Amino acid sequence: MDSSTSVALEPLLSFLAFSLSQIESGFYRIPGSAVVARYVKSSHQNDPGRTILELILVIFAIRTLLQSRTRTDRSGKHFIRFSEKEIDELVDEWVPEPLVQPLSEWEQKDLNSVPVIAGPNGPKPKLLATGKIVTNLASFNFAGLAGNEKVKERALETLQKYGLGSCGPPGFYGTIDVHLDLERDIAEFLGTEASILYSQGFSTISSVIPAFCKRGDIIVADRSVNFAIQKGILISRSTVRWFDHNDLKSLEDTLISVEKDRKKRKGPLTRRFIITEGIFERDGEMVDLPKLVELKLKYKYRLIMDESISFGTMGRTGRGLTELYNVPASQIDMLVGSVANGLCSAGGFCAGSAIVVDHQRINGTSFVFSASMPALLATSGSEAITLLRNNPSVLLNLQDNIRAIRAVLEKTEGITLLGHRASPIIHFCLRTQQQSLSVTQSTYDHEAEERILQDIVDDSVANGVLLTRAKHLRGQEMIESRPTIRIAASAALTRKEVEKAAGVVKASVTRILSKRR
Repeated sequence: MDSSTSVALEPLLSFLAFSLSQIESGFYRIPGSAVVARYVKSSHQNDPGRTILELILVIFAIRTLLQSRTRTDRSGKHFIRFSEKEIDELVDEWVPEPLVQPLSEWEQKDLNSVPVIAGPNGPKPKLLATGKIVTNLASFNFAGLAGNEKVKERALETLQKYGLGSCGPPGFYGTIDVHLDLERDIAEFLGTEASILYSQGFSTISSVIPAFCKRGDIIVADRSVNFAIQKGILISRSTVRWFDHNDLKSLEDTLISVEKDRKKRKGPLTRRFIITEGIFERDGEMVDLPKLVELKLKYKYRLIMDESISFGTMGRTGRGLTELYNVPASQIDMLVGSVANGLCSAGGFCAGSAIVVDHQRINGTSFVFSASMPALLATSGSEAITLLRNNPSVLLNLQDNIRAIRAVLEKTEGITLLGHRASPIIHFCLRTQQQSLSVTQSTYDHEAEERILQDIVDDSVANGVLLTRAKHLRGQEMIESRPTIRIAASAALTRKEVEKAAGVVKASVTRILSKRR
């Protein structure tokens, strides 16, 4: 009986043995199967129970993956059933959360305090609310080109010939010959191979940075760069290392540290950039350009410098820090400036080599996707460059007015002037017992100081001088700046007018601070 049973099962056993042999052979042909087999054998020898547990977990995982993820309780026995009336009542009672929080009393007051100009802006604008003529120390009319008659005549001629809007982005059908004329004028003015024109000032630097800096690249940037630069760095997704504000010793230490880290990780060489400002919008400090270029060449970095404040204000004819320090503009890989600030028109530019400029024409997001500036603004910019070339005395007047403002305010108790002595923007903050010139110190009440400074601004406006607090987006910027009042000097005012206006500001500071004591 046993013999006959064995004979009957022999074909079946042979088939099973052959099948297992084929499965094993097929399994070992899979890449990595030998490693899995060794792991299972070792695990089983050390702890057979573990093999059973892992098998159960594998089966459970497969069952979970195959199970429908959209399966619900179709019977509805666990649902709460509402009548139509109850549903309507719940809908009527539901109050959605507000999209944004309502403005606080201080925020609303701050918003309402923004002055509105009636008529053209310039050195002596009229306020809409009071009809009063005020001395303008708030607008970036550094060279006094706003309202210049020659610029206005050129703009009117262009308006009659070209109309108003460009009706398209530069890369499609929005480029007009006067746009190319302004690009050539800027490049020749600065001494670079080429330049590219952007129609918005803020989006110029925030488009230039991500056009060149990509994921994996290294950016070494000043901690106090303006918000537009911060956004450009964020968009680039590059690796960022920060150095202390306007401290080139800290910059060099950071550059050395970056190279040490690369060698330690045995990482590949990547594109590396230094990003800073010529004159810092946040506090008016000025960078030491010759030393900066020396470090750039020594450690083999590319330099992106924002001259939105220094272009049109520094140097004999307004060419910026390159002219002031006699540094060739070719030493700066991407020189970014503001046509709105320096030339009293609109938009911005990036000057550099032809390769740098051409790359932005297909990779600069603001250039590609934004409409070109109106033709009359382009010709206004070109005319402004001609005026700066032919009238260097304008910038001598500007520096004379800067010195006059600082001379009056330096004698004012309760405040501290910030920034470089030649900067056309002059910031001052409230003086504390342990005063630091840094605008990023944390030993102050931010909102209380803002209220005091706004009271000074309001008092100055009431007495005929237009001022503004330096505005920042709290919670969105990388560092929180010390509240300051920002004065913008202008060559369009005489020295007597400037001294008188500074005297009004000094009196407002004294009056407001005396009430707080």
